[in-house]
Order: sequence, then C-alpha cells, then structure tokens
Amino acid sequence: MIYHLDGAVIPTGFDVPVEPLRRAAHFTGEPGCIAEARSFAAQFLQQLRTEWCAVIDERADGAVLLVVSELVTNADRHSEGPYILELEGTDTALTVTVYDSSGHLPRVFPRDPERVGRHGLEIVRALARDVSVERVPVGKRVCAVLPLVDAG
Repeated sequence: MIYHLDGAVIPTGFDVPVEPLRRAAHFTGEPGCIAEARSFAAQFLQQLRTEWCAVIDERADGAVLLVVSELVTNADRHSEGPYILELEGTDTALTVTVYDSSGHLPRVFPRDPERVGRHGLEIVRALARDVSVERVPVGKRVCAVLPLVDAG
C-alpha cells in the first residue's frame, strides 16, 4: 500500500501480498471425528482473529461450524476411508474444503420441508457464497466459501 501526502509518495511496507492462513486435518472416521473437526475449525477461526485481525461475527462463526459439520458428516457417512478437512482464510472469507475417497458426487434435492434428512448440501449452499464439487483422482472435493463480514 502506498500513501500520498502533499505530493510525496510514502511506502508503508504493507504492499507485499500475504498468504492466506491455511490448516488441514486428517480424520479416520472413528467416533468423535465430527466433534474434532468442529473444534479444529473453532481454533482456526480464533487464529484468523489473532493473526489476520479478522472480525468474525457470531452468525459467521456459527455458519462456519455448521458447514464444517455438514461436509465432514457427509464425508464420514458416504466415503470408504479417511477424509481431509482443509481450511483457508483471510480477514474477509473462509474456504472449507473436504476431500474424501468416494467418487460419488453429492446430489442436491429440491426443497422439501417434509423430507427427513438429506438437507446437508442444501444447508451449505444457503450459508456459503460459493459451493463447488468435483471429482479428484482419489475421490471428490467439496468446497464452500463463506464470507466473514456482512456485505449489507
């Protein structure tokens, strides 16, 4: 960033791109993994607050934990092996990515308040500003980007 003061250019030293904060955790599918994933995400949010000076409101905090729960639960339930939770964040957005060994892509069902279950991806899509799903060589990757600041 460069400031201009009465025609003089003052470099601040903060114009160098900074890498987002990234962390990943591997889960085996043993009982308690979903709670561990939520705890891992909560610690990550705290790191964003500390290291990136991110202002994360209660709603965004809850949305991140819910998205992590939904994506990890899906990986736990539908894959035949371990899965990886990867978090990447800055002061404005957080990306939740889950890799699992199942090549079957999740289905989005039409909204139906009478349907029991299978609302996970619907919930994720409602909370995230962007959701992508793709096959990777060892299964699939589900990625959700959540804003940490209110755009309105």
